[in-house]
Amino acid sequence: MGQELAELSPEARTIFQQADEALGFGLSSLCWHGPEEDLNETLNTQPALLTASIAAFAVMQARGMGKPAFVAGHSVGEFGALVAAGALSFEDGLRIVRERGRLMQDAGSRNPGAMAAILGLDAPAVESICQDAQREVGGVVGIANDNCPGQLVISGSLNTLERAMSLAEKHGARRVIRLAVSIAAHSPLMSEAADLFSEVLSSFPLQSPGIPLVANATAEPLESPQQIQEALRRQLTSPVRWNESINWMIGQGVRRFIEVGPKDVLTGLMKRIDSSVERLTTEQALQHSTTSA
Repeated sequence: MGQELAELSPEARTIFQQADEALGFGLSSLCWHGPEEDLNETLNTQPALLTASIAAFAVMQARGMGKPAFVAGHSVGEFGALVAAGALSFEDGLRIVRERGRLMQDAGSRNPGAMAAILGLDAPAVESICQDAQREVGGVVGIANDNCPGQLVISGSLNTLERAMSLAEKHGARRVIRLAVSIAAHSPLMSEAADLFSEVLSSFPLQSPGIPLVANATAEPLESPQQIQEALRRQLTSPVRWNESINWMIGQGVRRFIEVGPKDVLTGLMKRIDSSVERLTTEQALQHSTTSA
């Protein structure tokens, strides 16, 4: 994760070095050499994703790619967007997401849950299925991620989620996939973690973003530190409104989207949301900047 970029770019190397110093352990070594089971612990995964994304952003800035019109991030990616927008320092962002990961992990231990992807059904149908599962079984389950048309993720109590998965199959879902996670992110099972996380956020300085940041919880831009703190707290228990967020930006005239980070998952989602807009991964954007230069 980010190793090739760091080998090629002094800007990316600097970001990984800053992460190691801020956290007090070799995050860069964990990203590049593992062990994978340690990297996959959410309290490590979250700062690793933030570091890889900001390393990519630093390289883009060094290549003179300019200031984006808007920024947004999916789930923990929202913290990378906050750093890019100047609302949060990178070092503070690292400490915050590591604590976020610890709180989510603890919440998952106390209130076990799970998540599943539902493909081929729209949001109203999945919401109705979740409501039926709650009535039949008790517990909680609901939409956690509205990623793109035909791809939603649900999250909740184990038995309730399993019933919702079964109902989704009966209602004609193309695929129902249990995700390899042991927490019910973006669900009411994270309520205690959200309250504690709000206290964590209050101890770090937040600034008004220098670039409009479209939030997961609202699918609209955040303007003040108070709005940012409330949206980040809500994000733990409410759906990631990614489909709406992207469509809001398209409605503002955005025609090019660049995925800043090590993968191409969001670029793939963009094709399902609106195939007419330009979609670039970090690698493609950097190649484009070299060619243009």
